[in-house]
Order: sequence, then structure tokens, then C-alpha cells
Amino acid sequence: MYRRSAKEITPTTPTPADSTRRQPVRAHGTIAAVLVTTALLTAGCGRDSSGGTDGEGRPATAPGAAPSADFGDLKNVCGPGDPTGAPAKGVTDKEIQVGVLSDVGFTKNPEFPDAAKVFTEWCNDAGGIHGRKLVPTVRDTKLVEVRQRVIEACRDDFALVGGSAALDGLGVKERLSCLMPDFAAQVVQRQNEGSDLQVSVQPGGPSYFRNAGMLHWAVTEAYPGSAGDLGIIAGDSPVTKMSLDQRVETLKAFGGTVTYTDLYPAQGVSNWTPYAQAIKNKGVKGLIFMGDFGSLAKLEQALTDMDYKPDWIDANNNAYGPAFLKLAGPQVLATQNNLADLMGTFPLEKAAANPATKQVIDLFAKYAPGAQVTMPAVKAFSAWLLFAKSAASCGDALTRKCLYEAARKETAWTGGGLQAPLDLSVQDAPVNCFNVEKATPDGWKPADFKPDRGAYRCGAKAYKLTGPYGRPATLKDVGKSMSDFK
Repeated sequence: MYRRSAKEITPTTPTPADSTRRQPVRAHGTIAAVLVTTALLTAGCGRDSSGGTDGEGRPATAPGAAPSADFGDLKNVCGPGDPTGAPAKGVTDKEIQVGVLSDVGFTKNPEFPDAAKVFTEWCNDAGGIHGRKLVPTVRDTKLVEVRQRVIEACRDDFALVGGSAALDGLGVKERLSCLMPDFAAQVVQRQNEGSDLQVSVQPGGPSYFRNAGMLHWAVTEAYPGSAGDLGIIAGDSPVTKMSLDQRVETLKAFGGTVTYTDLYPAQGVSNWTPYAQAIKNKGVKGLIFMGDFGSLAKLEQALTDMDYKPDWIDANNNAYGPAFLKLAGPQVLATQNNLADLMGTFPLEKAAANPATKQVIDLFAKYAPGAQVTMPAVKAFSAWLLFAKSAASCGDALTRKCLYEAARKETAWTGGGLQAPLDLSVQDAPVNCFNVEKATPDGWKPADFKPDRGAYRCGAKAYKLTGPYGRPATLKDVGKSMSDFK
């Protein structure tokens, strides 16, 4: 998803000794060169002031005591042991070296490094993975250096865990060439999405349009009067152009008619009035916005100033968080109907009602005070949990093959309760559950999308894409096969 900019951060790849050091929380700003790309993934932000307490102000863990190794409904995620040997690259009898891909040196957004710090410090305090300590190294891609960072990870790391890069397709062949598993927090480009040796906690597979459930609900159920007058506006980049085409294809299949499409310069727009006027002139009733939420707030202010209100706006879940609410302001939020599809991740503002989400917030408060808990950070935490559970099941004989095969056996993965169940034994499947949030002057709240399984609506409408959007990379592409995987 499109990332927020902020104050300066040293754009260098941290060494293993300092790789988990938390970066400062950033303020919002426009980042043009994320190519507005990741504007289609699970992103957003949220804050919580809760600390690691037992609800009565006492520390949740007594000083000097090992923390609980349980997370949500997962038992003994981490724990002590007495391992021997070095069964795989990046694994010794004392440590497991893992890589975390992040564009942090470019975006100044530390959500993946923060999640790595919080998870690994908690897990190591609980005893590590069967006694082996986790040593994460942030592989800072600086947006365009994905290939270089993956090559470095191939040299030193056991696996890639809990990260993401906007141009992740640039390094997928290098990763497959060195037979490295990838437990990504989120995937972006078609070459990487659903590629071999990847186990993603992101719902949906590359053949399917991920937001189909929400869009079908919007145009056929919630706002059927908008179906004949749909519009899409996106930041101008190769990735978003392809994603725009996917949305046009999907909406057409659902009986919708897209009457307006436009691209805005990814570096930003000084005057949004012409775009707002075009949307009004076309009579757009359902608007999909693909880009940074700062630009969306300005566009919506222009729409509000000219007294125009579409039936609904897909703000994309990049906007899910307090920053968009602050930028948009009460008048815009009261006027425009902003929606965001969390695709089966439990909403952060309802954390008190979900032990797993509350536990993430408490762990962040303990291990990275002041850091934002964002939707990508929650996904990263789910990826770390999957990695840890799978690795622990291998015991002393921790190999990449054992790790990968253990993760693939998870047929109802929820990250301990952080998200709706996923069948990770299937590499390419539609999204089953979705949940829609609505931006209001009082904050983000669940929309009236008629959930039927707790916080989620499951059995979502699926759509399999037919356009020429490319395919995921395979081991065969690099002259390898599963028989080479050890």
C-alpha cells in the first residue's frame, strides 16, 4: 500500500546487531515513488495507548519472568529447548537468521521493522524457537534495490519473514534460485504473488480479484443505483494501471458500468478541483480511489466544496487509520461515504473485543512504545506467528523444506485470531471472508455489510480474472524443482 513519509531516517540496511531497533513513528506525507503501487494492498494504521498491563495497571509479566509463550488461541508459539547442529543456512544451534524486506529507507515507514522487533523480542524472551534465538535483519530495499537485498538474504538468511516491498517482483527469481521460503506480510507484483516457496497470510491468490466481495456487495446490494455510473481514479504508475484494468474487468462482470477513469500524477496534485469537476460532470455514483490517502482527502475536500457526493467511495484500506481521518476533517467525513475493505482482518478499533488483536497492541506497547500498530503490521505479526509455529514443529532438524511443508499444512490459519481463517494448503484461491469499515467523524467503524461470522462476512463473491496480467514465478523459471529443495 502507499506509504507515509516523515522525518529523516538513515536509509541504510541495518546490521544484525541493530536490525530490530525501532524507528521513530512518522507523520503523514506524500510519497510519489511508491508508484502509488502498494495502493491496492492491505495497509492502514492505528494507535492504541494501552500498555502491557493486566487490566488493573499491573505489569502483565512480572519483572524477570519469561512472558507467556501463547498468542491468542495458539499455544506455546515460542519456548526453550536445547538444540544441536546447524541443519540449514542461517540456522545454528543458537540462532535463526531471518530477513525482513522493507522499503523503509525510502518510505520512512517502519511498520515491518517494528513488527519484527516486537515479535522476535517477545519470542526470544519466551525462549526462542525450540531454544534458538531469532535474529532478524531488515533488508532495506529503498524501493528499487529489491534484487540486491534478496541476494544478500540468500547469502545469510534462513527465510524471509514478515516483510514486503512495493516492487517485490524484482527479486523473486533470485529468491527462487537460492531456494528460500518467503513468509510475506503482503505481496504486490504479479511475478511474486503466489510464487513458489511462498506462504502468504494475505487472503486470495493471483488468479482472483481480492476485493471482489466488497465490490460485489457495493454495486449489487448496498448501492445498486450506483452500478451504471462507476468511476476509478488512480496514481499514474505501471502497477496501478494494471490494477485499474482488473477493477474495470471485475465490475463489468458484476453488471457494473465504468463511465469514468483517470490517472493523476503520482508526485501529487496542487489543484484537485478539475478532477472533482470531472467526477461530478460524469455523474459518478461509486468511486474507487487508488492512491495515497493524503491525495484522497484533498480530492474529497474539492468534491465537498462543490456539493457533490457519490453514493460511496472505496478509499482502499490504505486510508484505514487515524491519519486519513485527521486530514479529511469532520466536514468531509460527514459528507462523503468512505469505505475500506479489510479483507478479513479484525478491525483495530475493536481490539478490546478480540484477544489476539488486543495482545498485538499490548506487545507493541511493551517492546516498541509509541510505534503505530497498522494493518500491515498485524499481517506481519500473523506471518511471524506462522513462521514460528512451523519452525518449532521441526524441532532440532529445522530445514527450509520442513518449515515450508509445515506451514502448508495449515488449513484454517487465523494468526491466533487476528484474521478470518485461511487455507494455506491452497496456493491460489479466492478470498472467502471480507469486512468493510466506514470512516466517520467519530472514527472508523464497521459498515453495515451484514457480517455472518463474527466480524466477517464469509462465502464472498469470487471473481477469477481473465485479462493478460502475467503469472507468478516458478522454480522451473530458474531451472530448479522441488527435488532441489532441502
